[in-house]
Amino acid sequence: MTVPTQTEPVIVRRAGGVLFATLNIPATRNALAPEVVAALAGAVEQAEADPEVRALVLRGAGGMFSAGGNVGNFQARLDADASREDPVATRNRQFGYFMQRLSALPVPVIAAVDGAAMGGGMGLACAADIVLATRDARFALSETTLGIIAAQIAPFVVQRIGAAATRRLGLTGERISGEAAVAIGLVDQLAADSAELDALVAEWLTRIGRCGPNANRVFKTLVSRCGQEPAGPLLDEASRLFAQCMRSEGAEGVAAFREKRDANWTVRFDADAVRGAQSAS
Repeated sequence: MTVPTQTEPVIVRRAGGVLFATLNIPATRNALAPEVVAALAGAVEQAEADPEVRALVLRGAGGMFSAGGNVGNFQARLDADASREDPVATRNRQFGYFMQRLSALPVPVIAAVDGAAMGGGMGLACAADIVLATRDARFALSETTLGIIAAQIAPFVVQRIGAAATRRLGLTGERISGEAAVAIGLVDQLAADSAELDALVAEWLTRIGRCGPNANRVFKTLVSRCGQEPAGPLLDEASRLFAQCMRSEGAEGVAAFREKRDANWTVRFDADAVRGAQSAS
């Protein structure tokens, strides 16, 4: 991967209908400072609003995904006036609002983890639909080693890896390898190194590029409702959504299948395209 050199906290590029958001403050190990979270929220908002966006890819510059919360800002929050509203709780909850939006984003989200994903960085990965990582990637819920807790990311970590694994990592601060992360369901597939990770991202984006863009948005939203709503009414709604899809993208998809050709929405990626989209130029 080309190392970005621009000064934006998050470099956002678009290629083939995919948004690439690269955390870009290596000096802080891509900590989730307010300006970083704000820039990520902007990328999420863009993906929400633009029906031409097919996916969002999250990655970190400088061989580091994200160290999580910006510990350097913690003292300033403790020193702030808490007589009315606790600034520590307020700032913490603001990150949770972002995590909710990221998790609810109707397009596929890929987290490409090279290096460490600690605390909130691990939470960021857990909110993705597909997590890819290098073999030397490291993951940890490290908050308790600082005497604090993984507060706003907890629901997303539990959803990704289950309560038992979340308790194990959160109550011990254990750092796990990429291979161990695959074993607990945190990571979907490993790459040998950063260059191979580019190729792996391209492979998964090509898979996504074979799927109807609207169908993906509808399906991801439907899945998020499963287990949250009564099955009967949800299935009634699902049948209507199926019919709507059949009458729109479905017509082209079925025709392409019969004619043994690519559907007109098909997009392919290669490693060079992924590297270019994540560079600063």
